[in-house]
Amino acid sequence: MSEKQEAMGRDDSTAKTAGTAGGAVLGLLAVTQFLMAVDSSVMNVSISALVEDLDTTVTAIQGVITAYTLVMAATMITGAKVGDLLGRRRALRVGLVVYACGSALTAVAPNVVVLLIGWSILEGLGAALIMPTLVALIAGNFTGQARATAYGVLAAAAAVAVAAGPIIGGFVTAYFSWRWVFAAEVLIAGGLLMGTRIIADVPAEKRPQFDLVGAGLSALGLGMLVFGVLQSSTWGWFTPRVPDGPDATPQLAGISAVTWLVLGGLLVLWLFVSWLRHRVDKGQEPLVDPALFDNKQLTGGLIELLFQYLVMMGVFFTMPLFLSLVLGLDAFETGLRMLPLSLALVVTAPAVPKLFPHVGPRRIVQVGLLAMLVSTVLLAARFEDGAGASVTTLPFILLGVGMGALASQLGNIVVSAVPVERGGEAGGLQYTAQNLGASLGTALVGAVVIASLGTLL
Repeated sequence: MSEKQEAMGRDDSTAKTAGTAGGAVLGLLAVTQFLMAVDSSVMNVSISALVEDLDTTVTAIQGVITAYTLVMAATMITGAKVGDLLGRRRALRVGLVVYACGSALTAVAPNVVVLLIGWSILEGLGAALIMPTLVALIAGNFTGQARATAYGVLAAAAAVAVAAGPIIGGFVTAYFSWRWVFAAEVLIAGGLLMGTRIIADVPAEKRPQFDLVGAGLSALGLGMLVFGVLQSSTWGWFTPRVPDGPDATPQLAGISAVTWLVLGGLLVLWLFVSWLRHRVDKGQEPLVDPALFDNKQLTGGLIELLFQYLVMMGVFFTMPLFLSLVLGLDAFETGLRMLPLSLALVVTAPAVPKLFPHVGPRRIVQVGLLAMLVSTVLLAARFEDGAGASVTTLPFILLGVGMGALASQLGNIVVSAVPVERGGEAGGLQYTAQNLGASLGTALVGAVVIASLGTLL
């Protein structure tokens, strides 16, 4: 058989997957995406229940939530490369097993330390293996228009998960226990694991070298950056909050450790990119191709994704706190109050491409970002003592429309910026940007809100 015939056979096989098993494969990958994304918001309305049940503080729970997204952000690029080493379907299976183990441990956590290990570390590492493989598996199981549609379905699944998370978490916490959320995740992950046999694998064309130094630099740089931001509320950005005494703020040369952590993190990330270019110059396989950072469409999409998730997760962390701790709503009532945001997001994400097929992605993204900015300004203006829960309705609708508009475009913008064979690396960068933005949003906005709540409670 000629090379041309072999290539045609491979194309026919892929087309068959898209045509016959495509619906089942896409459904399985979409549910997997939903499971990964729902963890970022499902517990935000249950923070007060977690604080009471585990006898801890809001700051500690904030740290656990931030650590979950931080672990994913720090290891997502490495997870994409591990997917190249193992093969994408095997990486998906291993990731689901790790994720299920983390969910099981979280469901029985007796204290915040075990919660951190199960939720933040194990689930975060499992997700870092799973999420980049989803992009590569879409590319390997679908062709042409079916592939573009599949990427859109993944984006919609993530949007629905973030929107539905507060309602699911609020209902389960109010009428059962927050622990049942994680117990259910174990069962769902097990079902997904059994279903992976229907997915066509996407093995790497060659066995890549694993860049251990690059993996360490990326994890260290991102870790220092976000940890510094997280500690800003207690240590101070520049001037130490407690300059002297036994409880003095960590500092160097009279400057808060936060400043040094952020600057150090940025320096390490610069070294990371330099190391990648060095490996390419020597003909060695880098952790991620540094040429991708010169792709303006890719980098622009990544920056917009980071900003989107910074705002989105900042709101999903702060507003449930305001509704539950200041206004006294229970977890389910809090979830219902956030329903306008959820519905607007779910409706907008799939509707925008159909209603505005001739409007360019750039214009849609600009309108979405503007809607998000206006909504956050409105929320900030109404974030005061004596305000009723109803004042959040209009800003939430506007915010949901903005989020939905971005969700309908940004994922496809990032993936379409690179060749199919670079899909795994693009997926790793995409989810790194999302989770870094989520970490920074929770840390930055959360630090401000926790300080504000002290004057409102």
